[in-house]
Amino acid sequence: MIDLTARQVQILRALIEEFITTAEPVGSETIDKKFAIGVSPATIRNEMVYLTNQGYLTKTHSSAGRVPTPVAMKLYVNELMKEKDLSVADEVSAKEKIWNNRSQTDKMFHQITKVLADKSNALAITLVEDDQLYHAGYANLLQMPEFYDIKVMRHVLQLIEEESMLEEIFRSGTSENLIQVVYGPELGNRNLDPIGIIHMTFEVDEQIIHVGVLGSNRFDYPYIIPMMKYIRTLINEIVE
Repeated sequence: MIDLTARQVQILRALIEEFITTAEPVGSETIDKKFAIGVSPATIRNEMVYLTNQGYLTKTHSSAGRVPTPVAMKLYVNELMKEKDLSVADEVSAKEKIWNNRSQTDKMFHQITKVLADKSNALAITLVEDDQLYHAGYANLLQMPEFYDIKVMRHVLQLIEEESMLEEIFRSGTSENLIQVVYGPELGNRNLDPIGIIHMTFEVDEQIIHVGVLGSNRFDYPYIIPMMKYIRTLINEIVE
């Protein structure tokens, strides 16, 4: 992020948060009206051109606005966003369902997947590296405009059926963070461009377990990431 000024970071954060909310390309006028940047729309526009040239934004064909690239989204997740504090109710509801099934590994993985689908409002996946695959939350995808496109939905379903591809994605972590993010443009399939995957990996009974959520790249990151960290802590407590 050494190539960005404080104002450019402020504009980039504002644009990403507006995009997450609306699923629409964001223009300088919108940022000027909704966020207290303190400069003119023309200055915001110039800064957006710079952010585009640096690979943080891209311009769509159908709008004068811009959308964040995977580079920008990863910067937001890793450095710019503030994680929410989970409520006691959130923690208790997640713990009860997982903890009550801790004595049976198969049921525990099933509950982990269901809890994540419910908390993320996305498609949750648990992959055990002995060819066991758990998934829940397919209906959640149909609430996101990105998945109204039948081509996108079809390729997502094909992806879920390809366990080797899922395993490759889960192993493709590019940072040392416990929670990793992967975006559609990184997968080499234009029909998957709108998707995002948040995932983590841990070990249970000497088995490598991958857990992730797949949905729009407009996840509620400040909530979902701490929830995934909490579930990881629960699992660590169970297997100790």
